[in-house]
Formats: sequence, C-alpha cells, structure tokens
Amino acid sequence: MRRPDHQTTTCSAAAVLAPYLHEQAADFLRGLRLHQEHSTPTDAGGPGAEEATAALRQAARRISGALHTFRAALDPGWADHLRTELAWLSGTLAREHAYATRLGRLLEALHQLSGAALPAARTGALSAGGEERAALGVGAARAGALLERRLTLARTRAHSAALQALGSSRFHAVADAVALLASEVPLAPAAAGPASEVLHDPALRAEQRLLAAVAALPPDESAEPYNEARDAPWHQARLLLRLHRYAREVVHGAPDPVLTGAGHALDLHRDAAEAATAAASAARTPRIAPATAYALGVLHADQRHEVEAARAEFRGAWPYTAAVTAS
Repeated sequence: MRRPDHQTTTCSAAAVLAPYLHEQAADFLRGLRLHQEHSTPTDAGGPGAEEATAALRQAARRISGALHTFRAALDPGWADHLRTELAWLSGTLAREHAYATRLGRLLEALHQLSGAALPAARTGALSAGGEERAALGVGAARAGALLERRLTLARTRAHSAALQALGSSRFHAVADAVALLASEVPLAPAAAGPASEVLHDPALRAEQRLLAAVAALPPDESAEPYNEARDAPWHQARLLLRLHRYAREVVHGAPDPVLTGAGHALDLHRDAAEAATAAASAARTPRIAPATAYALGVLHADQRHEVEAARAEFRGAWPYTAAVTAS
C-alpha cells in the first residue's frame, strides 16, 4: 500500500483537497466555454464539440469522485447534491459518444469477420464453412445497415438530450455551483486536520474496496464465454478503479501510471460487452432475414470473445499480486 507523500503529511486536508477541486472546477468551466464556442449549427457535433464534451465529462467525473471519497472533509449536504447533479450531467453527455463508438466498433468487426478468414483462436463457435461464409458475407452488409439505423437513431436522440440538458435550468444550476467551487470549497471542520489522517484513510478505503472487488471477480470463463450475467462485477471493478485513481490524484498530486494498463483493459471490456449486447438486441429485430440474423449472431460471439480477451489483458496488467487469478 502506498503512503501519502511528504506534502500531504505536512499540510492540512483543506490545503490539499481545495486546490484539487479548484483545478477541476476550472477545467470544467474551460470545457464549458469551449463547448459554447463550438455550439453553432455548422460546428455542432464536430471535433471541437466532441473535445469540449469530453473535457466537461472528465472534470465532472473527477469532481464527483473527490466529493464521494472525501465526503467527510466536505459539507455533506452540498457534496451529495453536487455529486448527484454531476453524475446526471456526465451520464447524459456520455451517451452520444458511447453510441458512436459502439457503432464504429461493430461495423469494423463486421468488416473483418466478413472480409477475411476467421482467426484460428475463434474456431468452434465462430467456425464457418463455405455456405456459412457466404451467408455471413450476404448478411454482414444487411446487419451493418440495421446496426447503423438503430445506433444512429440512438445517437441522434442522445445528442438532442445532451443539447436539451445543456440548455436546462438544471444544468445552469450545476454550472453555477462549479463556478463557485472554482473559488470556494464548502469544507467541514475536519478538513482543518492533517491531510495524512483526513485524506489518507478514505483513499485507503477506496483502494481496499477496489482490491476486494478484483479479488472477487468471476474466474476464467473460457468454458462459458457467453454469460453476460457475469459482466456486472467487472463493470463495478472498473468504476472502483476510477475512484481509486482519482483519490490517488488528490493525495499524491499525480495519477498512478501503474494502473493505466488495467484501466484500459476494463474500458475495452465495457466497450466489448456493450457492443455484444447491441448485436444481440439487433438480432431480435422482428422479421429480419436469416442471413442478417446469422451475421449478428457471429458478431455477438466475436464481441464476447473480445470480452474474454479484455479480461485476460486486465489480469496480465493488474499490478497487485495474488489479487486476481484466472482459475
């Protein structure tokens, strides 16, 4: 376990936590200004708007994480309310990007599956003879068109919801609260205590929750690769890893590069699991052609294998020994 650095052992909790929240609030406001600059109809949805939305989401997540982990050092009512509002905002802004990413992932996978021989590692559930290959080639185009219609519609709705949210009184109240946070943090009396005590213990608990969640992850599922019911513990581990990373940024003043690989693997796991769900959902569309349904079934199997690959990558990247096994 890591101990706080020298700075946090000699400073008060307020002297460590308040500047961090000031910085994240300033990043949020910069993202908001950037988003307003790219909100014209000709630029809406372009790279500038996407960059601004990503900056807003990133700052919102970090503020929310600090409010959650270090709640004891803050005014609890204020912290709980702002954290709820930031979670609403971040979730609303994330949906459009998620649908776009999912569509790109699925179309690329369909192209690879229909345009080349299936990898040897995916024989069995994904093996295809000549007739199956022909059916996959025919069905892939139709499956891609179906997915594009469904996910583009979902993305359009998410974009409209995000624009509506950003123009709402609820969002303006959140922006006002973050603007105040950029200059003043509502602290609890406990924040006057040493950072080594007030901040270290909550950060340590965040780390312990992560370690417990990783240790409890389901074992290797190579014998049962399509059990979506077992995805939830992995998604929970991803969220706890994020909270641990943000807590470390507060206490140590910098991110932990050791956790970069593990976090990336869990992001891939989330993306593959959600893509598999989207393929399965599309396959349940009424009255689709058998070739289309077949291609979507192959696509679902492919993404579930990607889920397995991401889990293996996570186990290989996890920096703590004896915390996760593949048995």
